[in-house]
Amino acid sequence: MNDSPHFDMLEATRLTRAGRLTEATGLLQRMLRSGPARDTTPGTTGDTTDPSAGGVLRIIDLMPETVEVTDPQRSSRAGHAFSTGASSRPAGSTPGTAQPQLPEALRGFLDRIKGIQPEPGIGGLAERGPAHPPDVVPDGGQFLLASYGNQAGRRAYKIYVPSGYHGQAVPLVVMLHGCTQSPDDFAAGTRMNALAEEHTCLVAYPAQAASANASKCWNWFRPSDQQRGQGEPSLIAGITRQVMRDYAVDPERVYIAGLSAGAAAAAVMGMTYPDLYAAIGVHSGLPCGAAGDLPSAFAAMQHGEAVALRGFDAASGAGVSRRIVPTIVFHGDRDTTVHPRNGDRVIAQAGATPTTDLRTTVQHGRVPGGHAYRRSLHADASGQTILEHWVIHGAGHAWSGGSPAGSYTDPQGPDAAREMLRFFLEHPHPEAAQRV
Repeated sequence: MNDSPHFDMLEATRLTRAGRLTEATGLLQRMLRSGPARDTTPGTTGDTTDPSAGGVLRIIDLMPETVEVTDPQRSSRAGHAFSTGASSRPAGSTPGTAQPQLPEALRGFLDRIKGIQPEPGIGGLAERGPAHPPDVVPDGGQFLLASYGNQAGRRAYKIYVPSGYHGQAVPLVVMLHGCTQSPDDFAAGTRMNALAEEHTCLVAYPAQAASANASKCWNWFRPSDQQRGQGEPSLIAGITRQVMRDYAVDPERVYIAGLSAGAAAAAVMGMTYPDLYAAIGVHSGLPCGAAGDLPSAFAAMQHGEAVALRGFDAASGAGVSRRIVPTIVFHGDRDTTVHPRNGDRVIAQAGATPTTDLRTTVQHGRVPGGHAYRRSLHADASGQTILEHWVIHGAGHAWSGGSPAGSYTDPQGPDAAREMLRFFLEHPHPEAAQRV
């Protein structure tokens, strides 16, 4: 867990490197007054009805280790992630532009951090790149802002509409970002919009609000956010259904995936809404019910302890029939933020039904010039792979095969986004057509 002032320091560093000195100064001044940075994400002001949802004591930060920005020998492994999308020109880059007048102490701090450069981290973590790289909105596509609200609150989300969509029924992928990230950042890092353009899919990116969690983490560890029809699961499912109403979506091909805290939330959604999602993707996350409070969350993250899981109660308590939800998992074996054992537990939970006997085959490979990996395929009696588990050797807490344009990515790994989409499209929902 990282505290809010530390995040503010990292954000001040990022703004300074980008030449946005006025914004960096304002952030530091607010920090010195012990006031948290204001949430500037569109549509995320006052969007929770739970007054206890925010606050530092409720933060679970599933992200790589970061560093004190005043120590240039230990620079951050990845850029601070939640961007407002505003562009700015470095101060002084345009003739006649005045340099902001900074208090002497702040000017000294900014001068020190300007020169900090990132070091390659575990697994080649990439620092954050341009705010709006081409992969975010491929030619002809649209990336639109919307919102959804219910009794649990309100959340903004972005929806990518590919150029090939003309009202025909298409797949939908819901993508849940990690802590400190935004829909734009997550889209940039995963390149999922470019893949959606290639395969003609809709992609929805729900945005967690700072009012619900100061680090914009999904609250996967709270019992109230592990239940069908309650809390954040109801909001994510509501966003999914709203997209299905607003666009022509094939109900057999609705999927959900996430990174880190978003991956843990995706595991919750697979357990609580198996009737809605045909398959799920869990990247560097934890199983549903792995924690019920902060101490158990830390234990699960740090050690992957085999504590009792409450995920089955979350689903069965709502009267939803239990089925194996096809699941694909990615996890780096040098992840020091979420223990790799959690990937094993996600697979074990997904396949834990008394009537299913899966056969396992293991493949080994290596990305040219990149990481080696182990890929375990768990197939049913017909030979169809139901569960797929990728362990990336030497990788840390980052999206495998992601773009340096986004935060918390590892370009040296196999392409998790492409493999997830391939896996998803191989698994239509067996019951969706009957429901419709």
